[in-house]
Formats: sequence, structure tokens, C-alpha cells
Amino acid sequence: MNAFTSFKGTVAPLDAVNVDTDAIIPKQFLKRIARTGFGQFLFYDWRYENGKEKADFVLNKEPYRNAPILLTRKNFGCGSSREHAPWALADYGIRVIIAPSFADIFYNNCFKNGILPVLLSDEKVEELFQKTVRTKSYQLSIDLENQSLTDNEGFECSFQVAPYRKELLLKGLDEIGSSLQYEQQIASYEKHNKVYYRLDSHI
Repeated sequence: MNAFTSFKGTVAPLDAVNVDTDAIIPKQFLKRIARTGFGQFLFYDWRYENGKEKADFVLNKEPYRNAPILLTRKNFGCGSSREHAPWALADYGIRVIIAPSFADIFYNNCFKNGILPVLLSDEKVEELFQKTVRTKSYQLSIDLENQSLTDNEGFECSFQVAPYRKELLLKGLDEIGSSLQYEQQIASYEKHNKVYYRLDSHI
């Protein structure tokens, strides 16, 4: 998983509430074994009709095809708990999702897959939507270390993120990778406890 520090990218405005995980990655694509390759199926039913792109869907338009920042509305990622949803978003190239609220399980799964979900107020989200209307190829700069969003028009706001989750993103680690940082200590602990277990077994 790539480390997340700071970057600047185009914002794709997905003006929809209650976007569920089946819309993000439809159930017919969940049979894949690997965690990669899901990006091509992201928002499949919204992006395609009879195998052809729908011209009015935001990610089928320029300059949003390769936008790494997704701006959306309340309750993003609701529905089933499938981790395939952040897999698809990450595989497509989405690194940041900005919304007023997220479904809890989806929110947690984002951090495990290198995506930063940013919670902003309804007012700030609406302000950003208006900026995407006024400015073609509207871009935001994200600084995770300082927990800030800025643009070149004077917009600036901070966001909250739990210290542990922030550390994982900054280091490019998931929870397993985080545990493996302490592999030697874990091995030492296990070895020590095996000795005591053998002593106890003879009592």
C-alpha cells in the first residue's frame, strides 16, 4: 500500500446521497479472488449501458476520468459491508473521498486500503461543489500530516482523523502491516511464553 502524505489532484463531483456499496461495485463482480482489477467495474451500472459509457456520468467526462479526489454527499458507502467497494475505488485511482458522512464499516475499510475519507460539514461540502461548477478542473491540495485541505483560490479548512489511522496512511500500512512492525517483539514474546508453557506442563 502506498504511503499517503500530501498531493494535489482534480476533484470529481458525484452529487448523490446514500451511495451504497452495490452501486460502487455491483454484486456480479465480487467473485474475483484477487484484490486488484476491480477499478474497471467501479460504479459499473452508472458508468455503462449495454457495455457503452454513459456520457452524462461524471467519471466518463473530462477532466474527471482520472481524478484522485471524489466529492460526494451524505452516507457514502452505506449498504453491505463488502470491502470490495474500497478495493474498487483504490484500484480506479481514488485516494481521497470527501463527504459530510460515511457508513461506519466503509469508513474503516477505506483506511485499510490506502484511501483517506475526509469528513466535512454540509456547508463546506456544498462550497466545494459550487467551486467544481465554477472552475473547470478544480483541484484541491491535501496535507495529511497537517490535516488540511487548500486550493489556489484561498479556500482552506482542516479535518479530523484518528491518530492511529493517520499513522497507518502516512506509513502506507494496513493493520497487518502495522502488526508486522513488531514482528521481533511478538516472536520474542511467543518464545518466552513457550518456555513457561513447557514448565507449567510438567507441574
